[in-house]
Amino acid sequence: MKYKRILLKISGEALSGALEYGIEGSTLEYIAEEIKKIHALNIDLAVVVGGGNIFRGVSAATFGMDRASADYMGMLATVINSLALQDALEKKEINTRVLSAIEMREIAEPYIRRRALRHFEKGRVVIFAAGTGNPYFTTDTAAALRAVEIGANIILKATKVDGVYDKDPKKFSDAVKFAGLTYTQALMKNLKVMDMTAFSLCKENNLPIIVFNMLEKDNILKVVKGENVGTLIKEENNESVN
Repeated sequence: MKYKRILLKISGEALSGALEYGIEGSTLEYIAEEIKKIHALNIDLAVVVGGGNIFRGVSAATFGMDRASADYMGMLATVINSLALQDALEKKEINTRVLSAIEMREIAEPYIRRRALRHFEKGRVVIFAAGTGNPYFTTDTAAALRAVEIGANIILKATKVDGVYDKDPKKFSDAVKFAGLTYTQALMKNLKVMDMTAFSLCKENNLPIIVFNMLEKDNILKVVKGENVGTLIKEENNESVN
């Protein structure tokens, strides 16, 4: 396999499937099945799930709620999603541990880097919940931070589109997809790959990012095998499109 240790970032909205909010059972089942295929290859797999399908801190702050309080509520939403994903994976006989940045020992282990690494040694999927444990940081930033901490080879950012475009492909039929980009190109073109804090962390640590469509069957498997799926962002990229 091309990658030995990966971090998969899944948006909370992905879990809602066709629903306006919440968790759609069939979508959760599908995601668990896709993760199972990766786990079967003996690849170390960590997952960060957003909470936008339940509560989004930034949105709540726009109608008057204190931003810090709203962000903490958003962190709790990621814990709910993480526990749902853990349940779905363990029903498929995949040993899974949820490590939370906010201590809640009755339902999750506290995040300790060495503990996460030990879980990898035992062949477990590790789900990082509650973001970074601090307000004003997104789950994208949490994903980048945890990926660097555990020595992941790459971040797989699962979305509902098949890569990074120069403009919204849902609104513009002439949108152009990038096969590959460098960090500098993504910044110069003002492409919203991740929030700026997360993206800068990846750039500083030369951590590649692949943005791909998770709703297409076997796409995660193809990425792990090194096939050309989605858009690859890294320091030097011979496949970049201008």
